[in-house]
Amino acid sequence: MVNPILKKFNLPEHLSQICKASGNIIVPKSRAQLVEMALGGQQSGYFEVDYDVPGKGRVVEATVTECKNGASVNYTEEYMRRRDPDCMVVGDSLLTDKPTFAGRFGTEFEPIRQLTFDWLKEQDLIVMPFMAGGKEYGYKALMVGPQNAAFFAGGLSDLQAFIPSDQIEDGFTPQVVVYVAPPFRHTHFNGKQVVVHNRLEKMHEVHSYNLYPGPSAKKGIYGVLLNIGEQENWVTLHASTVKIITPYDNILTIMHEGASGGGKSEMIEDIHRETDGSILVGENTVTDERLVMELKETCKLQPVTDDMALCPPGIQNDSKKLVVKDAEEGWFLRIDHITKYGTDPHYEKLTIHPKEPLIFMNLDGKPGSTCLIWEHVEDAPGRPCPNPRVIMPRRFIPDVVNEPVEVNIRSFGVRAPVCTKEHPTYGIMGFFHVLPPALAWLWRLVAPRGHANPSITNTEGMTSEGVGSYWPFATGRIVDQSNLLLDQVLRTSNTRYILTPNQHVGAYKVGFKAQWITREYLARRGSAQYDTDRLVESRCPLLGYSLQSLKVDGTRINKGLLQVQYQPEVGEKAYDKGAKILGDFFKRELEKFLVDDLNPLGRKIIECCLDDGTVDDYIKFIPINY
Repeated sequence: MVNPILKKFNLPEHLSQICKASGNIIVPKSRAQLVEMALGGQQSGYFEVDYDVPGKGRVVEATVTECKNGASVNYTEEYMRRRDPDCMVVGDSLLTDKPTFAGRFGTEFEPIRQLTFDWLKEQDLIVMPFMAGGKEYGYKALMVGPQNAAFFAGGLSDLQAFIPSDQIEDGFTPQVVVYVAPPFRHTHFNGKQVVVHNRLEKMHEVHSYNLYPGPSAKKGIYGVLLNIGEQENWVTLHASTVKIITPYDNILTIMHEGASGGGKSEMIEDIHRETDGSILVGENTVTDERLVMELKETCKLQPVTDDMALCPPGIQNDSKKLVVKDAEEGWFLRIDHITKYGTDPHYEKLTIHPKEPLIFMNLDGKPGSTCLIWEHVEDAPGRPCPNPRVIMPRRFIPDVVNEPVEVNIRSFGVRAPVCTKEHPTYGIMGFFHVLPPALAWLWRLVAPRGHANPSITNTEGMTSEGVGSYWPFATGRIVDQSNLLLDQVLRTSNTRYILTPNQHVGAYKVGFKAQWITREYLARRGSAQYDTDRLVESRCPLLGYSLQSLKVDGTRINKGLLQVQYQPEVGEKAYDKGAKILGDFFKRELEKFLVDDLNPLGRKIIECCLDDGTVDDYIKFIPINY
């Protein structure tokens, strides 16, 4: 019997046939129903998500454990516990610079697409409506997948704007459909994560052939928004955003961009303290020296976005500042840095005593227990998974900002390795650097993936996340995205730019302290402008300007943490070797952007970098507002 709610949908013929053929379709009426379904609808406290796979028999993809505070999801394969950076392919014949389905697998996508539809016809299904990109500025969408993968649907319902069945309007016409078919990972893709984007004339299909939501429910929807933005000349930035209120009621809004692991979620977290209340600024990896500071009162944080920031024309204004709004209804929080009780009381409280049950991933939850975010599942004995997650609905977060905000400062984060005389690396960035807009644009083109990225499967050496740091999720052409970003920089001349590392500053292990202390410093200054007498051109031109000094609430930061060449463990020779590594990386990555359709100004900026341009050279292209 066909679910009567389906009559409200205006579906294409192939999807209508899937719904008619399936013997049992649930259109969720509430989040609570999805959580209950995720646990198998039973009271056993433990549920296995399994499929009959030809040639393999019964395959358990994931387990779902009922904890007091939510559902703990774990994957049976270590490989499935984080996003494979090469999982996305494009199934259509429209313009793209990304790998195509035909190019990777040697056959057109259409036959696999039809097999996917045939498989779905044989399943008990969830058909879940939502708004991709949010209720106000989003696009009508559906998820279609097997009922035993309800945890996936539940995660997507938290990440995007879920529409309960009693709120569906007649004539609901989806522009986006996410199809979920887990067994195809084994039958057609050699066990690998594969997500296929199929851009049709009036619809964007996302075919998810695995149950880790990172590449599909999370980044797949991001790819949809990027594709729509290409058609409408706007972009969804890969960024967290926070409104910062100082103890003196000054307000500053910072947007922090960067590759996965670049500190976006951390930018909206409170600074982590030691048990005595002090702040460990950094620990010297050579001498074991510990730099500690006291900060009696930190700024109040009002989170705006965690990972995806919409920038459509409809919310921009005449301030010449970038205006952004969250593209998500929930945040896919990585909590690998929370390894013991007391590390982050804010998120510990939100997750231990949530308003409603949460969905946890890669955490060691036991039936009937409280799932604790510092108890990460182990990939192997003694080796915790580097990608533990919790999906946090933003309505659960105190002081969250729902309306669009003007951005004073755009920060870019980079995971940096240790740099010493014995082992020179690109870890030569100081606590933060002021970037001319043209140079800030270049950083967004090369977007270093950085050192020890915990969010994706392992990669070696310094690699690029791709244009905007969102390129792994985009379906079109690199040049189109680079032009959109440059146009955005030119239109928002009153928003300023900085660069800040995490993990290491020279020889010092700092975690995310550099961006946290920078946040406190800039907010206390009460302005997004900079005093030129505090700045000096960095020894490496790609780092723009360095600070001469930095003092927060009476505590002065060591000059070697601002200009790394002054650290005795580094020195000028090792610094210059690191600068060459960075420069060679930029030149290698920027060559691909020199194509016919590139904005002429962008071409000049890139050629300046290839010719080892100075900071003054970059300022001549686009002036910096001090």
